[in-house]
Amino acid sequence: MPLPRGLRALGHRDYRLFWTGQLLSRIGTWMQSVAQAWLVLELTNSPFLLGLISTLQFAPVLLFAFVGGVLSDRVAKRRLILATQVAMMLQAFALAALVWSGHIAYWHVAVLAAVYGVANSIDMPARQSYVIELVGKADLMNAIALNSGVFNAARVVGPSLAGILIARYGVGTAFFINGVSFVAVLAALLAMRIDGAPHPGARATVREEIMEAVRYAARTPIVTVILALLLFVSLFVLNFNVIVPLFARDALGEGARGFGFLMGALGTGAVLGAIGVASANLRRPPLTLVMAAGAAASAGLLTLSVVRSFPLAVAALVITGMAQITFTSSAQSTVQVTVPDAMRGRMMSLYVVVFVGVNPFGAFLVGSLAETFGIKTACALGGSAGLIAVAMLAGVWRRRRT
Repeated sequence: MPLPRGLRALGHRDYRLFWTGQLLSRIGTWMQSVAQAWLVLELTNSPFLLGLISTLQFAPVLLFAFVGGVLSDRVAKRRLILATQVAMMLQAFALAALVWSGHIAYWHVAVLAAVYGVANSIDMPARQSYVIELVGKADLMNAIALNSGVFNAARVVGPSLAGILIARYGVGTAFFINGVSFVAVLAALLAMRIDGAPHPGARATVREEIMEAVRYAARTPIVTVILALLLFVSLFVLNFNVIVPLFARDALGEGARGFGFLMGALGTGAVLGAIGVASANLRRPPLTLVMAAGAAASAGLLTLSVVRSFPLAVAALVITGMAQITFTSSAQSTVQVTVPDAMRGRMMSLYVVVFVGVNPFGAFLVGSLAETFGIKTACALGGSAGLIAVAMLAGVWRRRRT
């Protein structure tokens, strides 16, 4: 019996295993994200130090994502992903052990956040460039949307579950469950048949291969515009791991449970957006869709600056989540179907550097603004900057096309 159009990528056996393992693991990852943010606030009561943790967690992308991209083009992707997933599992268990021992300190969280960041920096380009080998170009956008659906379905379940568990059992339980959840993705990877072998051909030095990818991006206009959109929207808007806990506590007076449900609302919207993207049957989404979704995500953040009630915050975050996932899924699909196969790992590492690598600066910026002026002012400034950046890039593209 044929699968519905929105699920057609699941017809590929190895992708189905990959998707299932990711679903279980991502729930644990979101639980850890909530637990880590709440733990930092309990230890320090500082928005600035909370933003610094996100900075430490994502800063390694700037140093190691290109290395991950080069490795993804040189070695079997499945084996590389196995190694990074094991490293992240051990990091989660270390956090749980430190909390349960009663010896946890802020510097422990900071160091382990950096360890996670290094492993994740190598994992992301390998994982993203592996998907097209599991499903082919025809089903790529559907697979990316389904991956986004997994990530954000987990965002619905993980934070809500974490909020309940933290309130009842403490943050250590959330870290431990995340460590256990990696077993699912490791089992799926071991059962898969497609290794993601590197493309044959002469190899240059790591630096030369990185510069080849940068030059390709610079001379390909559609890739340049997508990367610029990702840069500005990620810098000014997509910092919800810092924004939401501060908004829950400082603007709405909520505790861990309320924080968890607000993150769940953001995830619910993202799941709805992923369903829409998966059902669209687009091989290459139009650039107008990417720009409109980026503008909508910016407007959603701006809306939070005037929200004063929990139900309205939930509604705003649902809409923002829909816009965010439409933006990121369509942007990634455009890059993946545009670039040559032999360069995909390196181009996805450039995508990760631009999209995720600026997150430390965005987290540092929003944490600093929130500590100085309050979280609502930080939301207003971030949302406004995102809208201005998207409008300017849309104008540049329109002039170039005329």
